[in-house]
Amino acid sequence: MKLQSTFLVLSLFVLCGLATAQQAKPAQAPTPQRPPWLDTPEVHSDNSVTFRFLAPNAQEVKLTREGAEPVAMQKDDKGVWTVNTPPLPPDYYGYSIVVDGVRSLDPYNHGLVPNLISPGNFVHVAGPPSLPWEVNDVTRGEVHHHFYKSAVANDQRDFYVYTPPGYDPAAKKTYPVLYLLHGFSDDASGWTAVGRANVILDNLIAQGKAKPMIVVMPLGYGTMEMITLGWGAWSHTDVRERNFSKFREALLTEVMPKVESEYRVMTDRNSRAIAGLSMGGSESLLTGLNNLDKFAWIGAFSSGGIPDDFQSDFPAFDAKANQQIRLLWIACGTEDRLITVNRNLREWLKSKGVQHADIETPGMHTWMVWRRNLAEFAGLLFR
Repeated sequence: MKLQSTFLVLSLFVLCGLATAQQAKPAQAPTPQRPPWLDTPEVHSDNSVTFRFLAPNAQEVKLTREGAEPVAMQKDDKGVWTVNTPPLPPDYYGYSIVVDGVRSLDPYNHGLVPNLISPGNFVHVAGPPSLPWEVNDVTRGEVHHHFYKSAVANDQRDFYVYTPPGYDPAAKKTYPVLYLLHGFSDDASGWTAVGRANVILDNLIAQGKAKPMIVVMPLGYGTMEMITLGWGAWSHTDVRERNFSKFREALLTEVMPKVESEYRVMTDRNSRAIAGLSMGGSESLLTGLNNLDKFAWIGAFSSGGIPDDFQSDFPAFDAKANQQIRLLWIACGTEDRLITVNRNLREWLKSKGVQHADIETPGMHTWMVWRRNLAEFAGLLFR
C-alpha cells in the first residue's frame, strides 16, 4: 500500500511538472502555409513562367528578373499580383519583387540568391543534360568551406574550395588550381550558390572536356567598406583602389598559402589560373597580369571597375608577356553596359602587341553569361 501511494505521488508530481512546463512554454506561431492558388514561380511546359505575389494592400508591384527590364504585375480580387513571362531559354534566373518601390523576397520560394546588398530568389527553367550547369548522373566533387582571420583586411572572412571527383588528400597526386573570383555585391559563395561552378566542373570533367582541377573561390574584397558604401562605392576612388590592392595582397599572402598548405595543388605558374566576373574580372587582370611569375592563365568575364588608363594599372606590361601567358581570355556580353571598357582594354592590349582571346557573346551583365564563360574557359585550362 505504501509503494502504491509513493507511485501515485510521483505520478502526480510528474504530471504537474509537465503541465507547468507546457504552460511556461511560449506559444509558437503557426508556420504560414502557401495557399494552393499561390503556386509561384510556376514553370510551364513551354518554359514560360508565372510569378505570383500576395500583397492585397499594395498599390504597385513589379517583377525584376535577371536579364530583363522590370515588368508590372496585375492584381486579382484575392490581392494576388501576377505576371507571365514568354518562354525562357533553360537556365537559372534571379529575380525580386518590388512592392511600392521596396525590393522584396518571394516568401514562398526557397530558391535564394545570396548577395551582400540585394539578395533575391531564383527560378530554374530546366534544360537538357547537355547544359553544363544541369545536375547529371556523374561522379561529383566536393565543396569545402573555410574560415580565417585576415590580417590584411583586419576581419574574419571565408573562402570555398572545390575538389574534383577522386581527390584524395592522402594521395600523392597533385592538381592544377583555378582561383575563381565573384563580382561586386556577391559573397564568397557566389560561384557555387548562383554560378553553379561545382556542377559545371563535375560535368566537364566527367565528359573529358576539362582537366581535373581544384577551384578556390575567396571573398573578393580588400576592404568591406566597398559593401558598407553600397552601390555608390565605385565613386570613391580611394576606397576602390584600396579594395583592389588589399584584395590582391590577401589572395597572394593569405589565401594562396593556406590552400597550398592544406590541399594537394601544383605550385608552379603553369598550373595556376585566375579568373573572375565583373569586379572579379578586374581583380583577375590586376592580380594576374602584374604577377606573371605566379599565373599563366588569366580570364576576365565582363570585367569592370578599372578606368581606361590601363597603362597606370599595368605599368610594366608589354609584348614580352606573350612568352609567359598561356591564355589571356577577355569576354563580355554584347548588351552589357561594360562592353565599351572591355573593347577599349582589348584595343590597348592589341596596341601593346599582347596576344589574347576576344570573346563577345549575346547577353547582359548576368549569371547566364558568366556560367557559359566559365564552361568555355575551364575547358581551355592546363592543356
